[in-house]
Amino acid sequence: MNTASQTPTNIDTDTTVTPKNYTDYYNNFNMDTLLSEIFGEQVDDRLNAYMACCGRHVRDGRADNAALVHEDTAGNITRMSFGELDKASAQIANLLQSYGVKAGDKVATMLPRTPELLTVVLATWRIGAVYQPLFTAFGYDSIKYRMDKADTKVVFTNLENRGKFEDLAEQTKMVLVGSIEDAQTWGDDHYIQSMAAQSQTMKPVSLDTDAPFLQMFTSGTVGKSKGVSVPLAALPAFYLYMRYAIDLREDDQYWNMADPGWAYGLYYAITGPLLLGITTYFNEAGFDATHTREFMVRHQITNLASSPTAFRMMKSSGVFDNVDEGAHNDAKAKLSLRCANSAGETLNTEVVSWLETYLGCQVKDQYGQTETGMTCCAHHALAHDCPVGSMGMALPGHTLVVLDDDMNVLPDGEQGQLAVVVSQSPAFYFRGYSWNEKQAFVDDYYLTGDVVERHSDGSYWFSGRDDDIIITAGYRVGPTDVENTVLEHEAVAESAAVGVPDEVRGHTIKSYVVLKDGIEGSEQIAKEIQELVRKRLSTHAYPREVEFVTELPKTPSGKIQRFLLRSLSAA
Repeated sequence: MNTASQTPTNIDTDTTVTPKNYTDYYNNFNMDTLLSEIFGEQVDDRLNAYMACCGRHVRDGRADNAALVHEDTAGNITRMSFGELDKASAQIANLLQSYGVKAGDKVATMLPRTPELLTVVLATWRIGAVYQPLFTAFGYDSIKYRMDKADTKVVFTNLENRGKFEDLAEQTKMVLVGSIEDAQTWGDDHYIQSMAAQSQTMKPVSLDTDAPFLQMFTSGTVGKSKGVSVPLAALPAFYLYMRYAIDLREDDQYWNMADPGWAYGLYYAITGPLLLGITTYFNEAGFDATHTREFMVRHQITNLASSPTAFRMMKSSGVFDNVDEGAHNDAKAKLSLRCANSAGETLNTEVVSWLETYLGCQVKDQYGQTETGMTCCAHHALAHDCPVGSMGMALPGHTLVVLDDDMNVLPDGEQGQLAVVVSQSPAFYFRGYSWNEKQAFVDDYYLTGDVVERHSDGSYWFSGRDDDIIITAGYRVGPTDVENTVLEHEAVAESAAVGVPDEVRGHTIKSYVVLKDGIEGSEQIAKEIQELVRKRLSTHAYPREVEFVTELPKTPSGKIQRFLLRSLSAA
């Protein structure tokens, strides 16, 4: 495929421009102004996600601009322009219609980060259908639960994942990305062969902004995964995050390392950059610190988005620290990062300092949920003071408050549940779970389930999930505070804190600790960790028990599953 060229869009690329003042932009936020910023004169009450993320760029003379740069596991590179995606997605859209798929129906992929995945996403949106991601590490039960709930009509998958579907293929049309022989063996339609028979034109289906275009499921840190139908009204919120928190610019080489099988990857590695008309990068290979650095150098990545887990793995690997002197002087071996962004869990100060030193750029911490997208951010493109360790400030278009158990707004400095004030949040789009699995609203508040503290400067500080808060001897302790303090010990790579039932104190704190490679756990290290937390936090917050483990249980998006550790501790 052709190497796609770049032509200017409406995104400001002048690095000398002073960022807008956060307070001014936040206080004067106007949704109509934002929609004009995104869509220009083409603002309409009805939308189509394909049109917003691809079709309008072709219409406005940017067909040759690069939409995707994909590198497979063997290092082969494929580039696709918006024009090429336009034609390919039309073919798959026509194929879907030939299967009887209509607006509102669910279409899924279980594919790695490939051009085919992106094509199917855009094709699904083109006909007004709803794209449903299936993470490639899912087993049969997880797949079945999601397909049964969503009544999934078509699934695109590859040979590596086809065997996971078993009897599910009897109720759902299957399309195989791979060889014709493999497709015939399974009795599936063949992706390339079926695509080739279809027209390269297809008129997009416009829908009301409350119509869904993504069918998500929560990561399931507590209980069964809940369905989240993302409406077209989410697009302005995605733009806000990409433009003002990520600070994505027309001349950026942007790589979001998150897997599009989950919200952060699908929202901000696919939808967000394409909405802005900016190239997104796919790295099909699994995480490896050496390969990650080489990928960033090879593609001259300037804007990086990832998770604290990945950043900690980069740090502990030593790959970024131990670049030889010759490489420092070799332009081809240097990193090109302008900025970095982190989401998923709180970044501790040690990792932030390391990133700035060895990746050579500023990193911003940001908070969000599958339900809401990102709502609280340290912004690259809006000027504000934001202390290291905080979640950041409310994303413009969102009003956030901290509530006590009686739904009273708490003053600054007190811990409570983070909530969105719906009537005062024009960019907020979530209206409830797909199958009413849980009531998420009380009066005018959307309840996040996360415990935070607001400081007088407007910054928010994460303490933990409401389920994760530890009450010991009458004190409320956020596990994140303990974990970040433990991480400051030079021997520690990862840390998790949970409450353990205690007859006297109600609960005591236990730390699960993963040590850096080559270091063995000892009573001495455990005592040092305890003393560190006692000194840095408080006597009631230190872990009375420290257990060394080889790994921590995590969701695929990198969040620690503390409920599993609590179950383990209670056993």
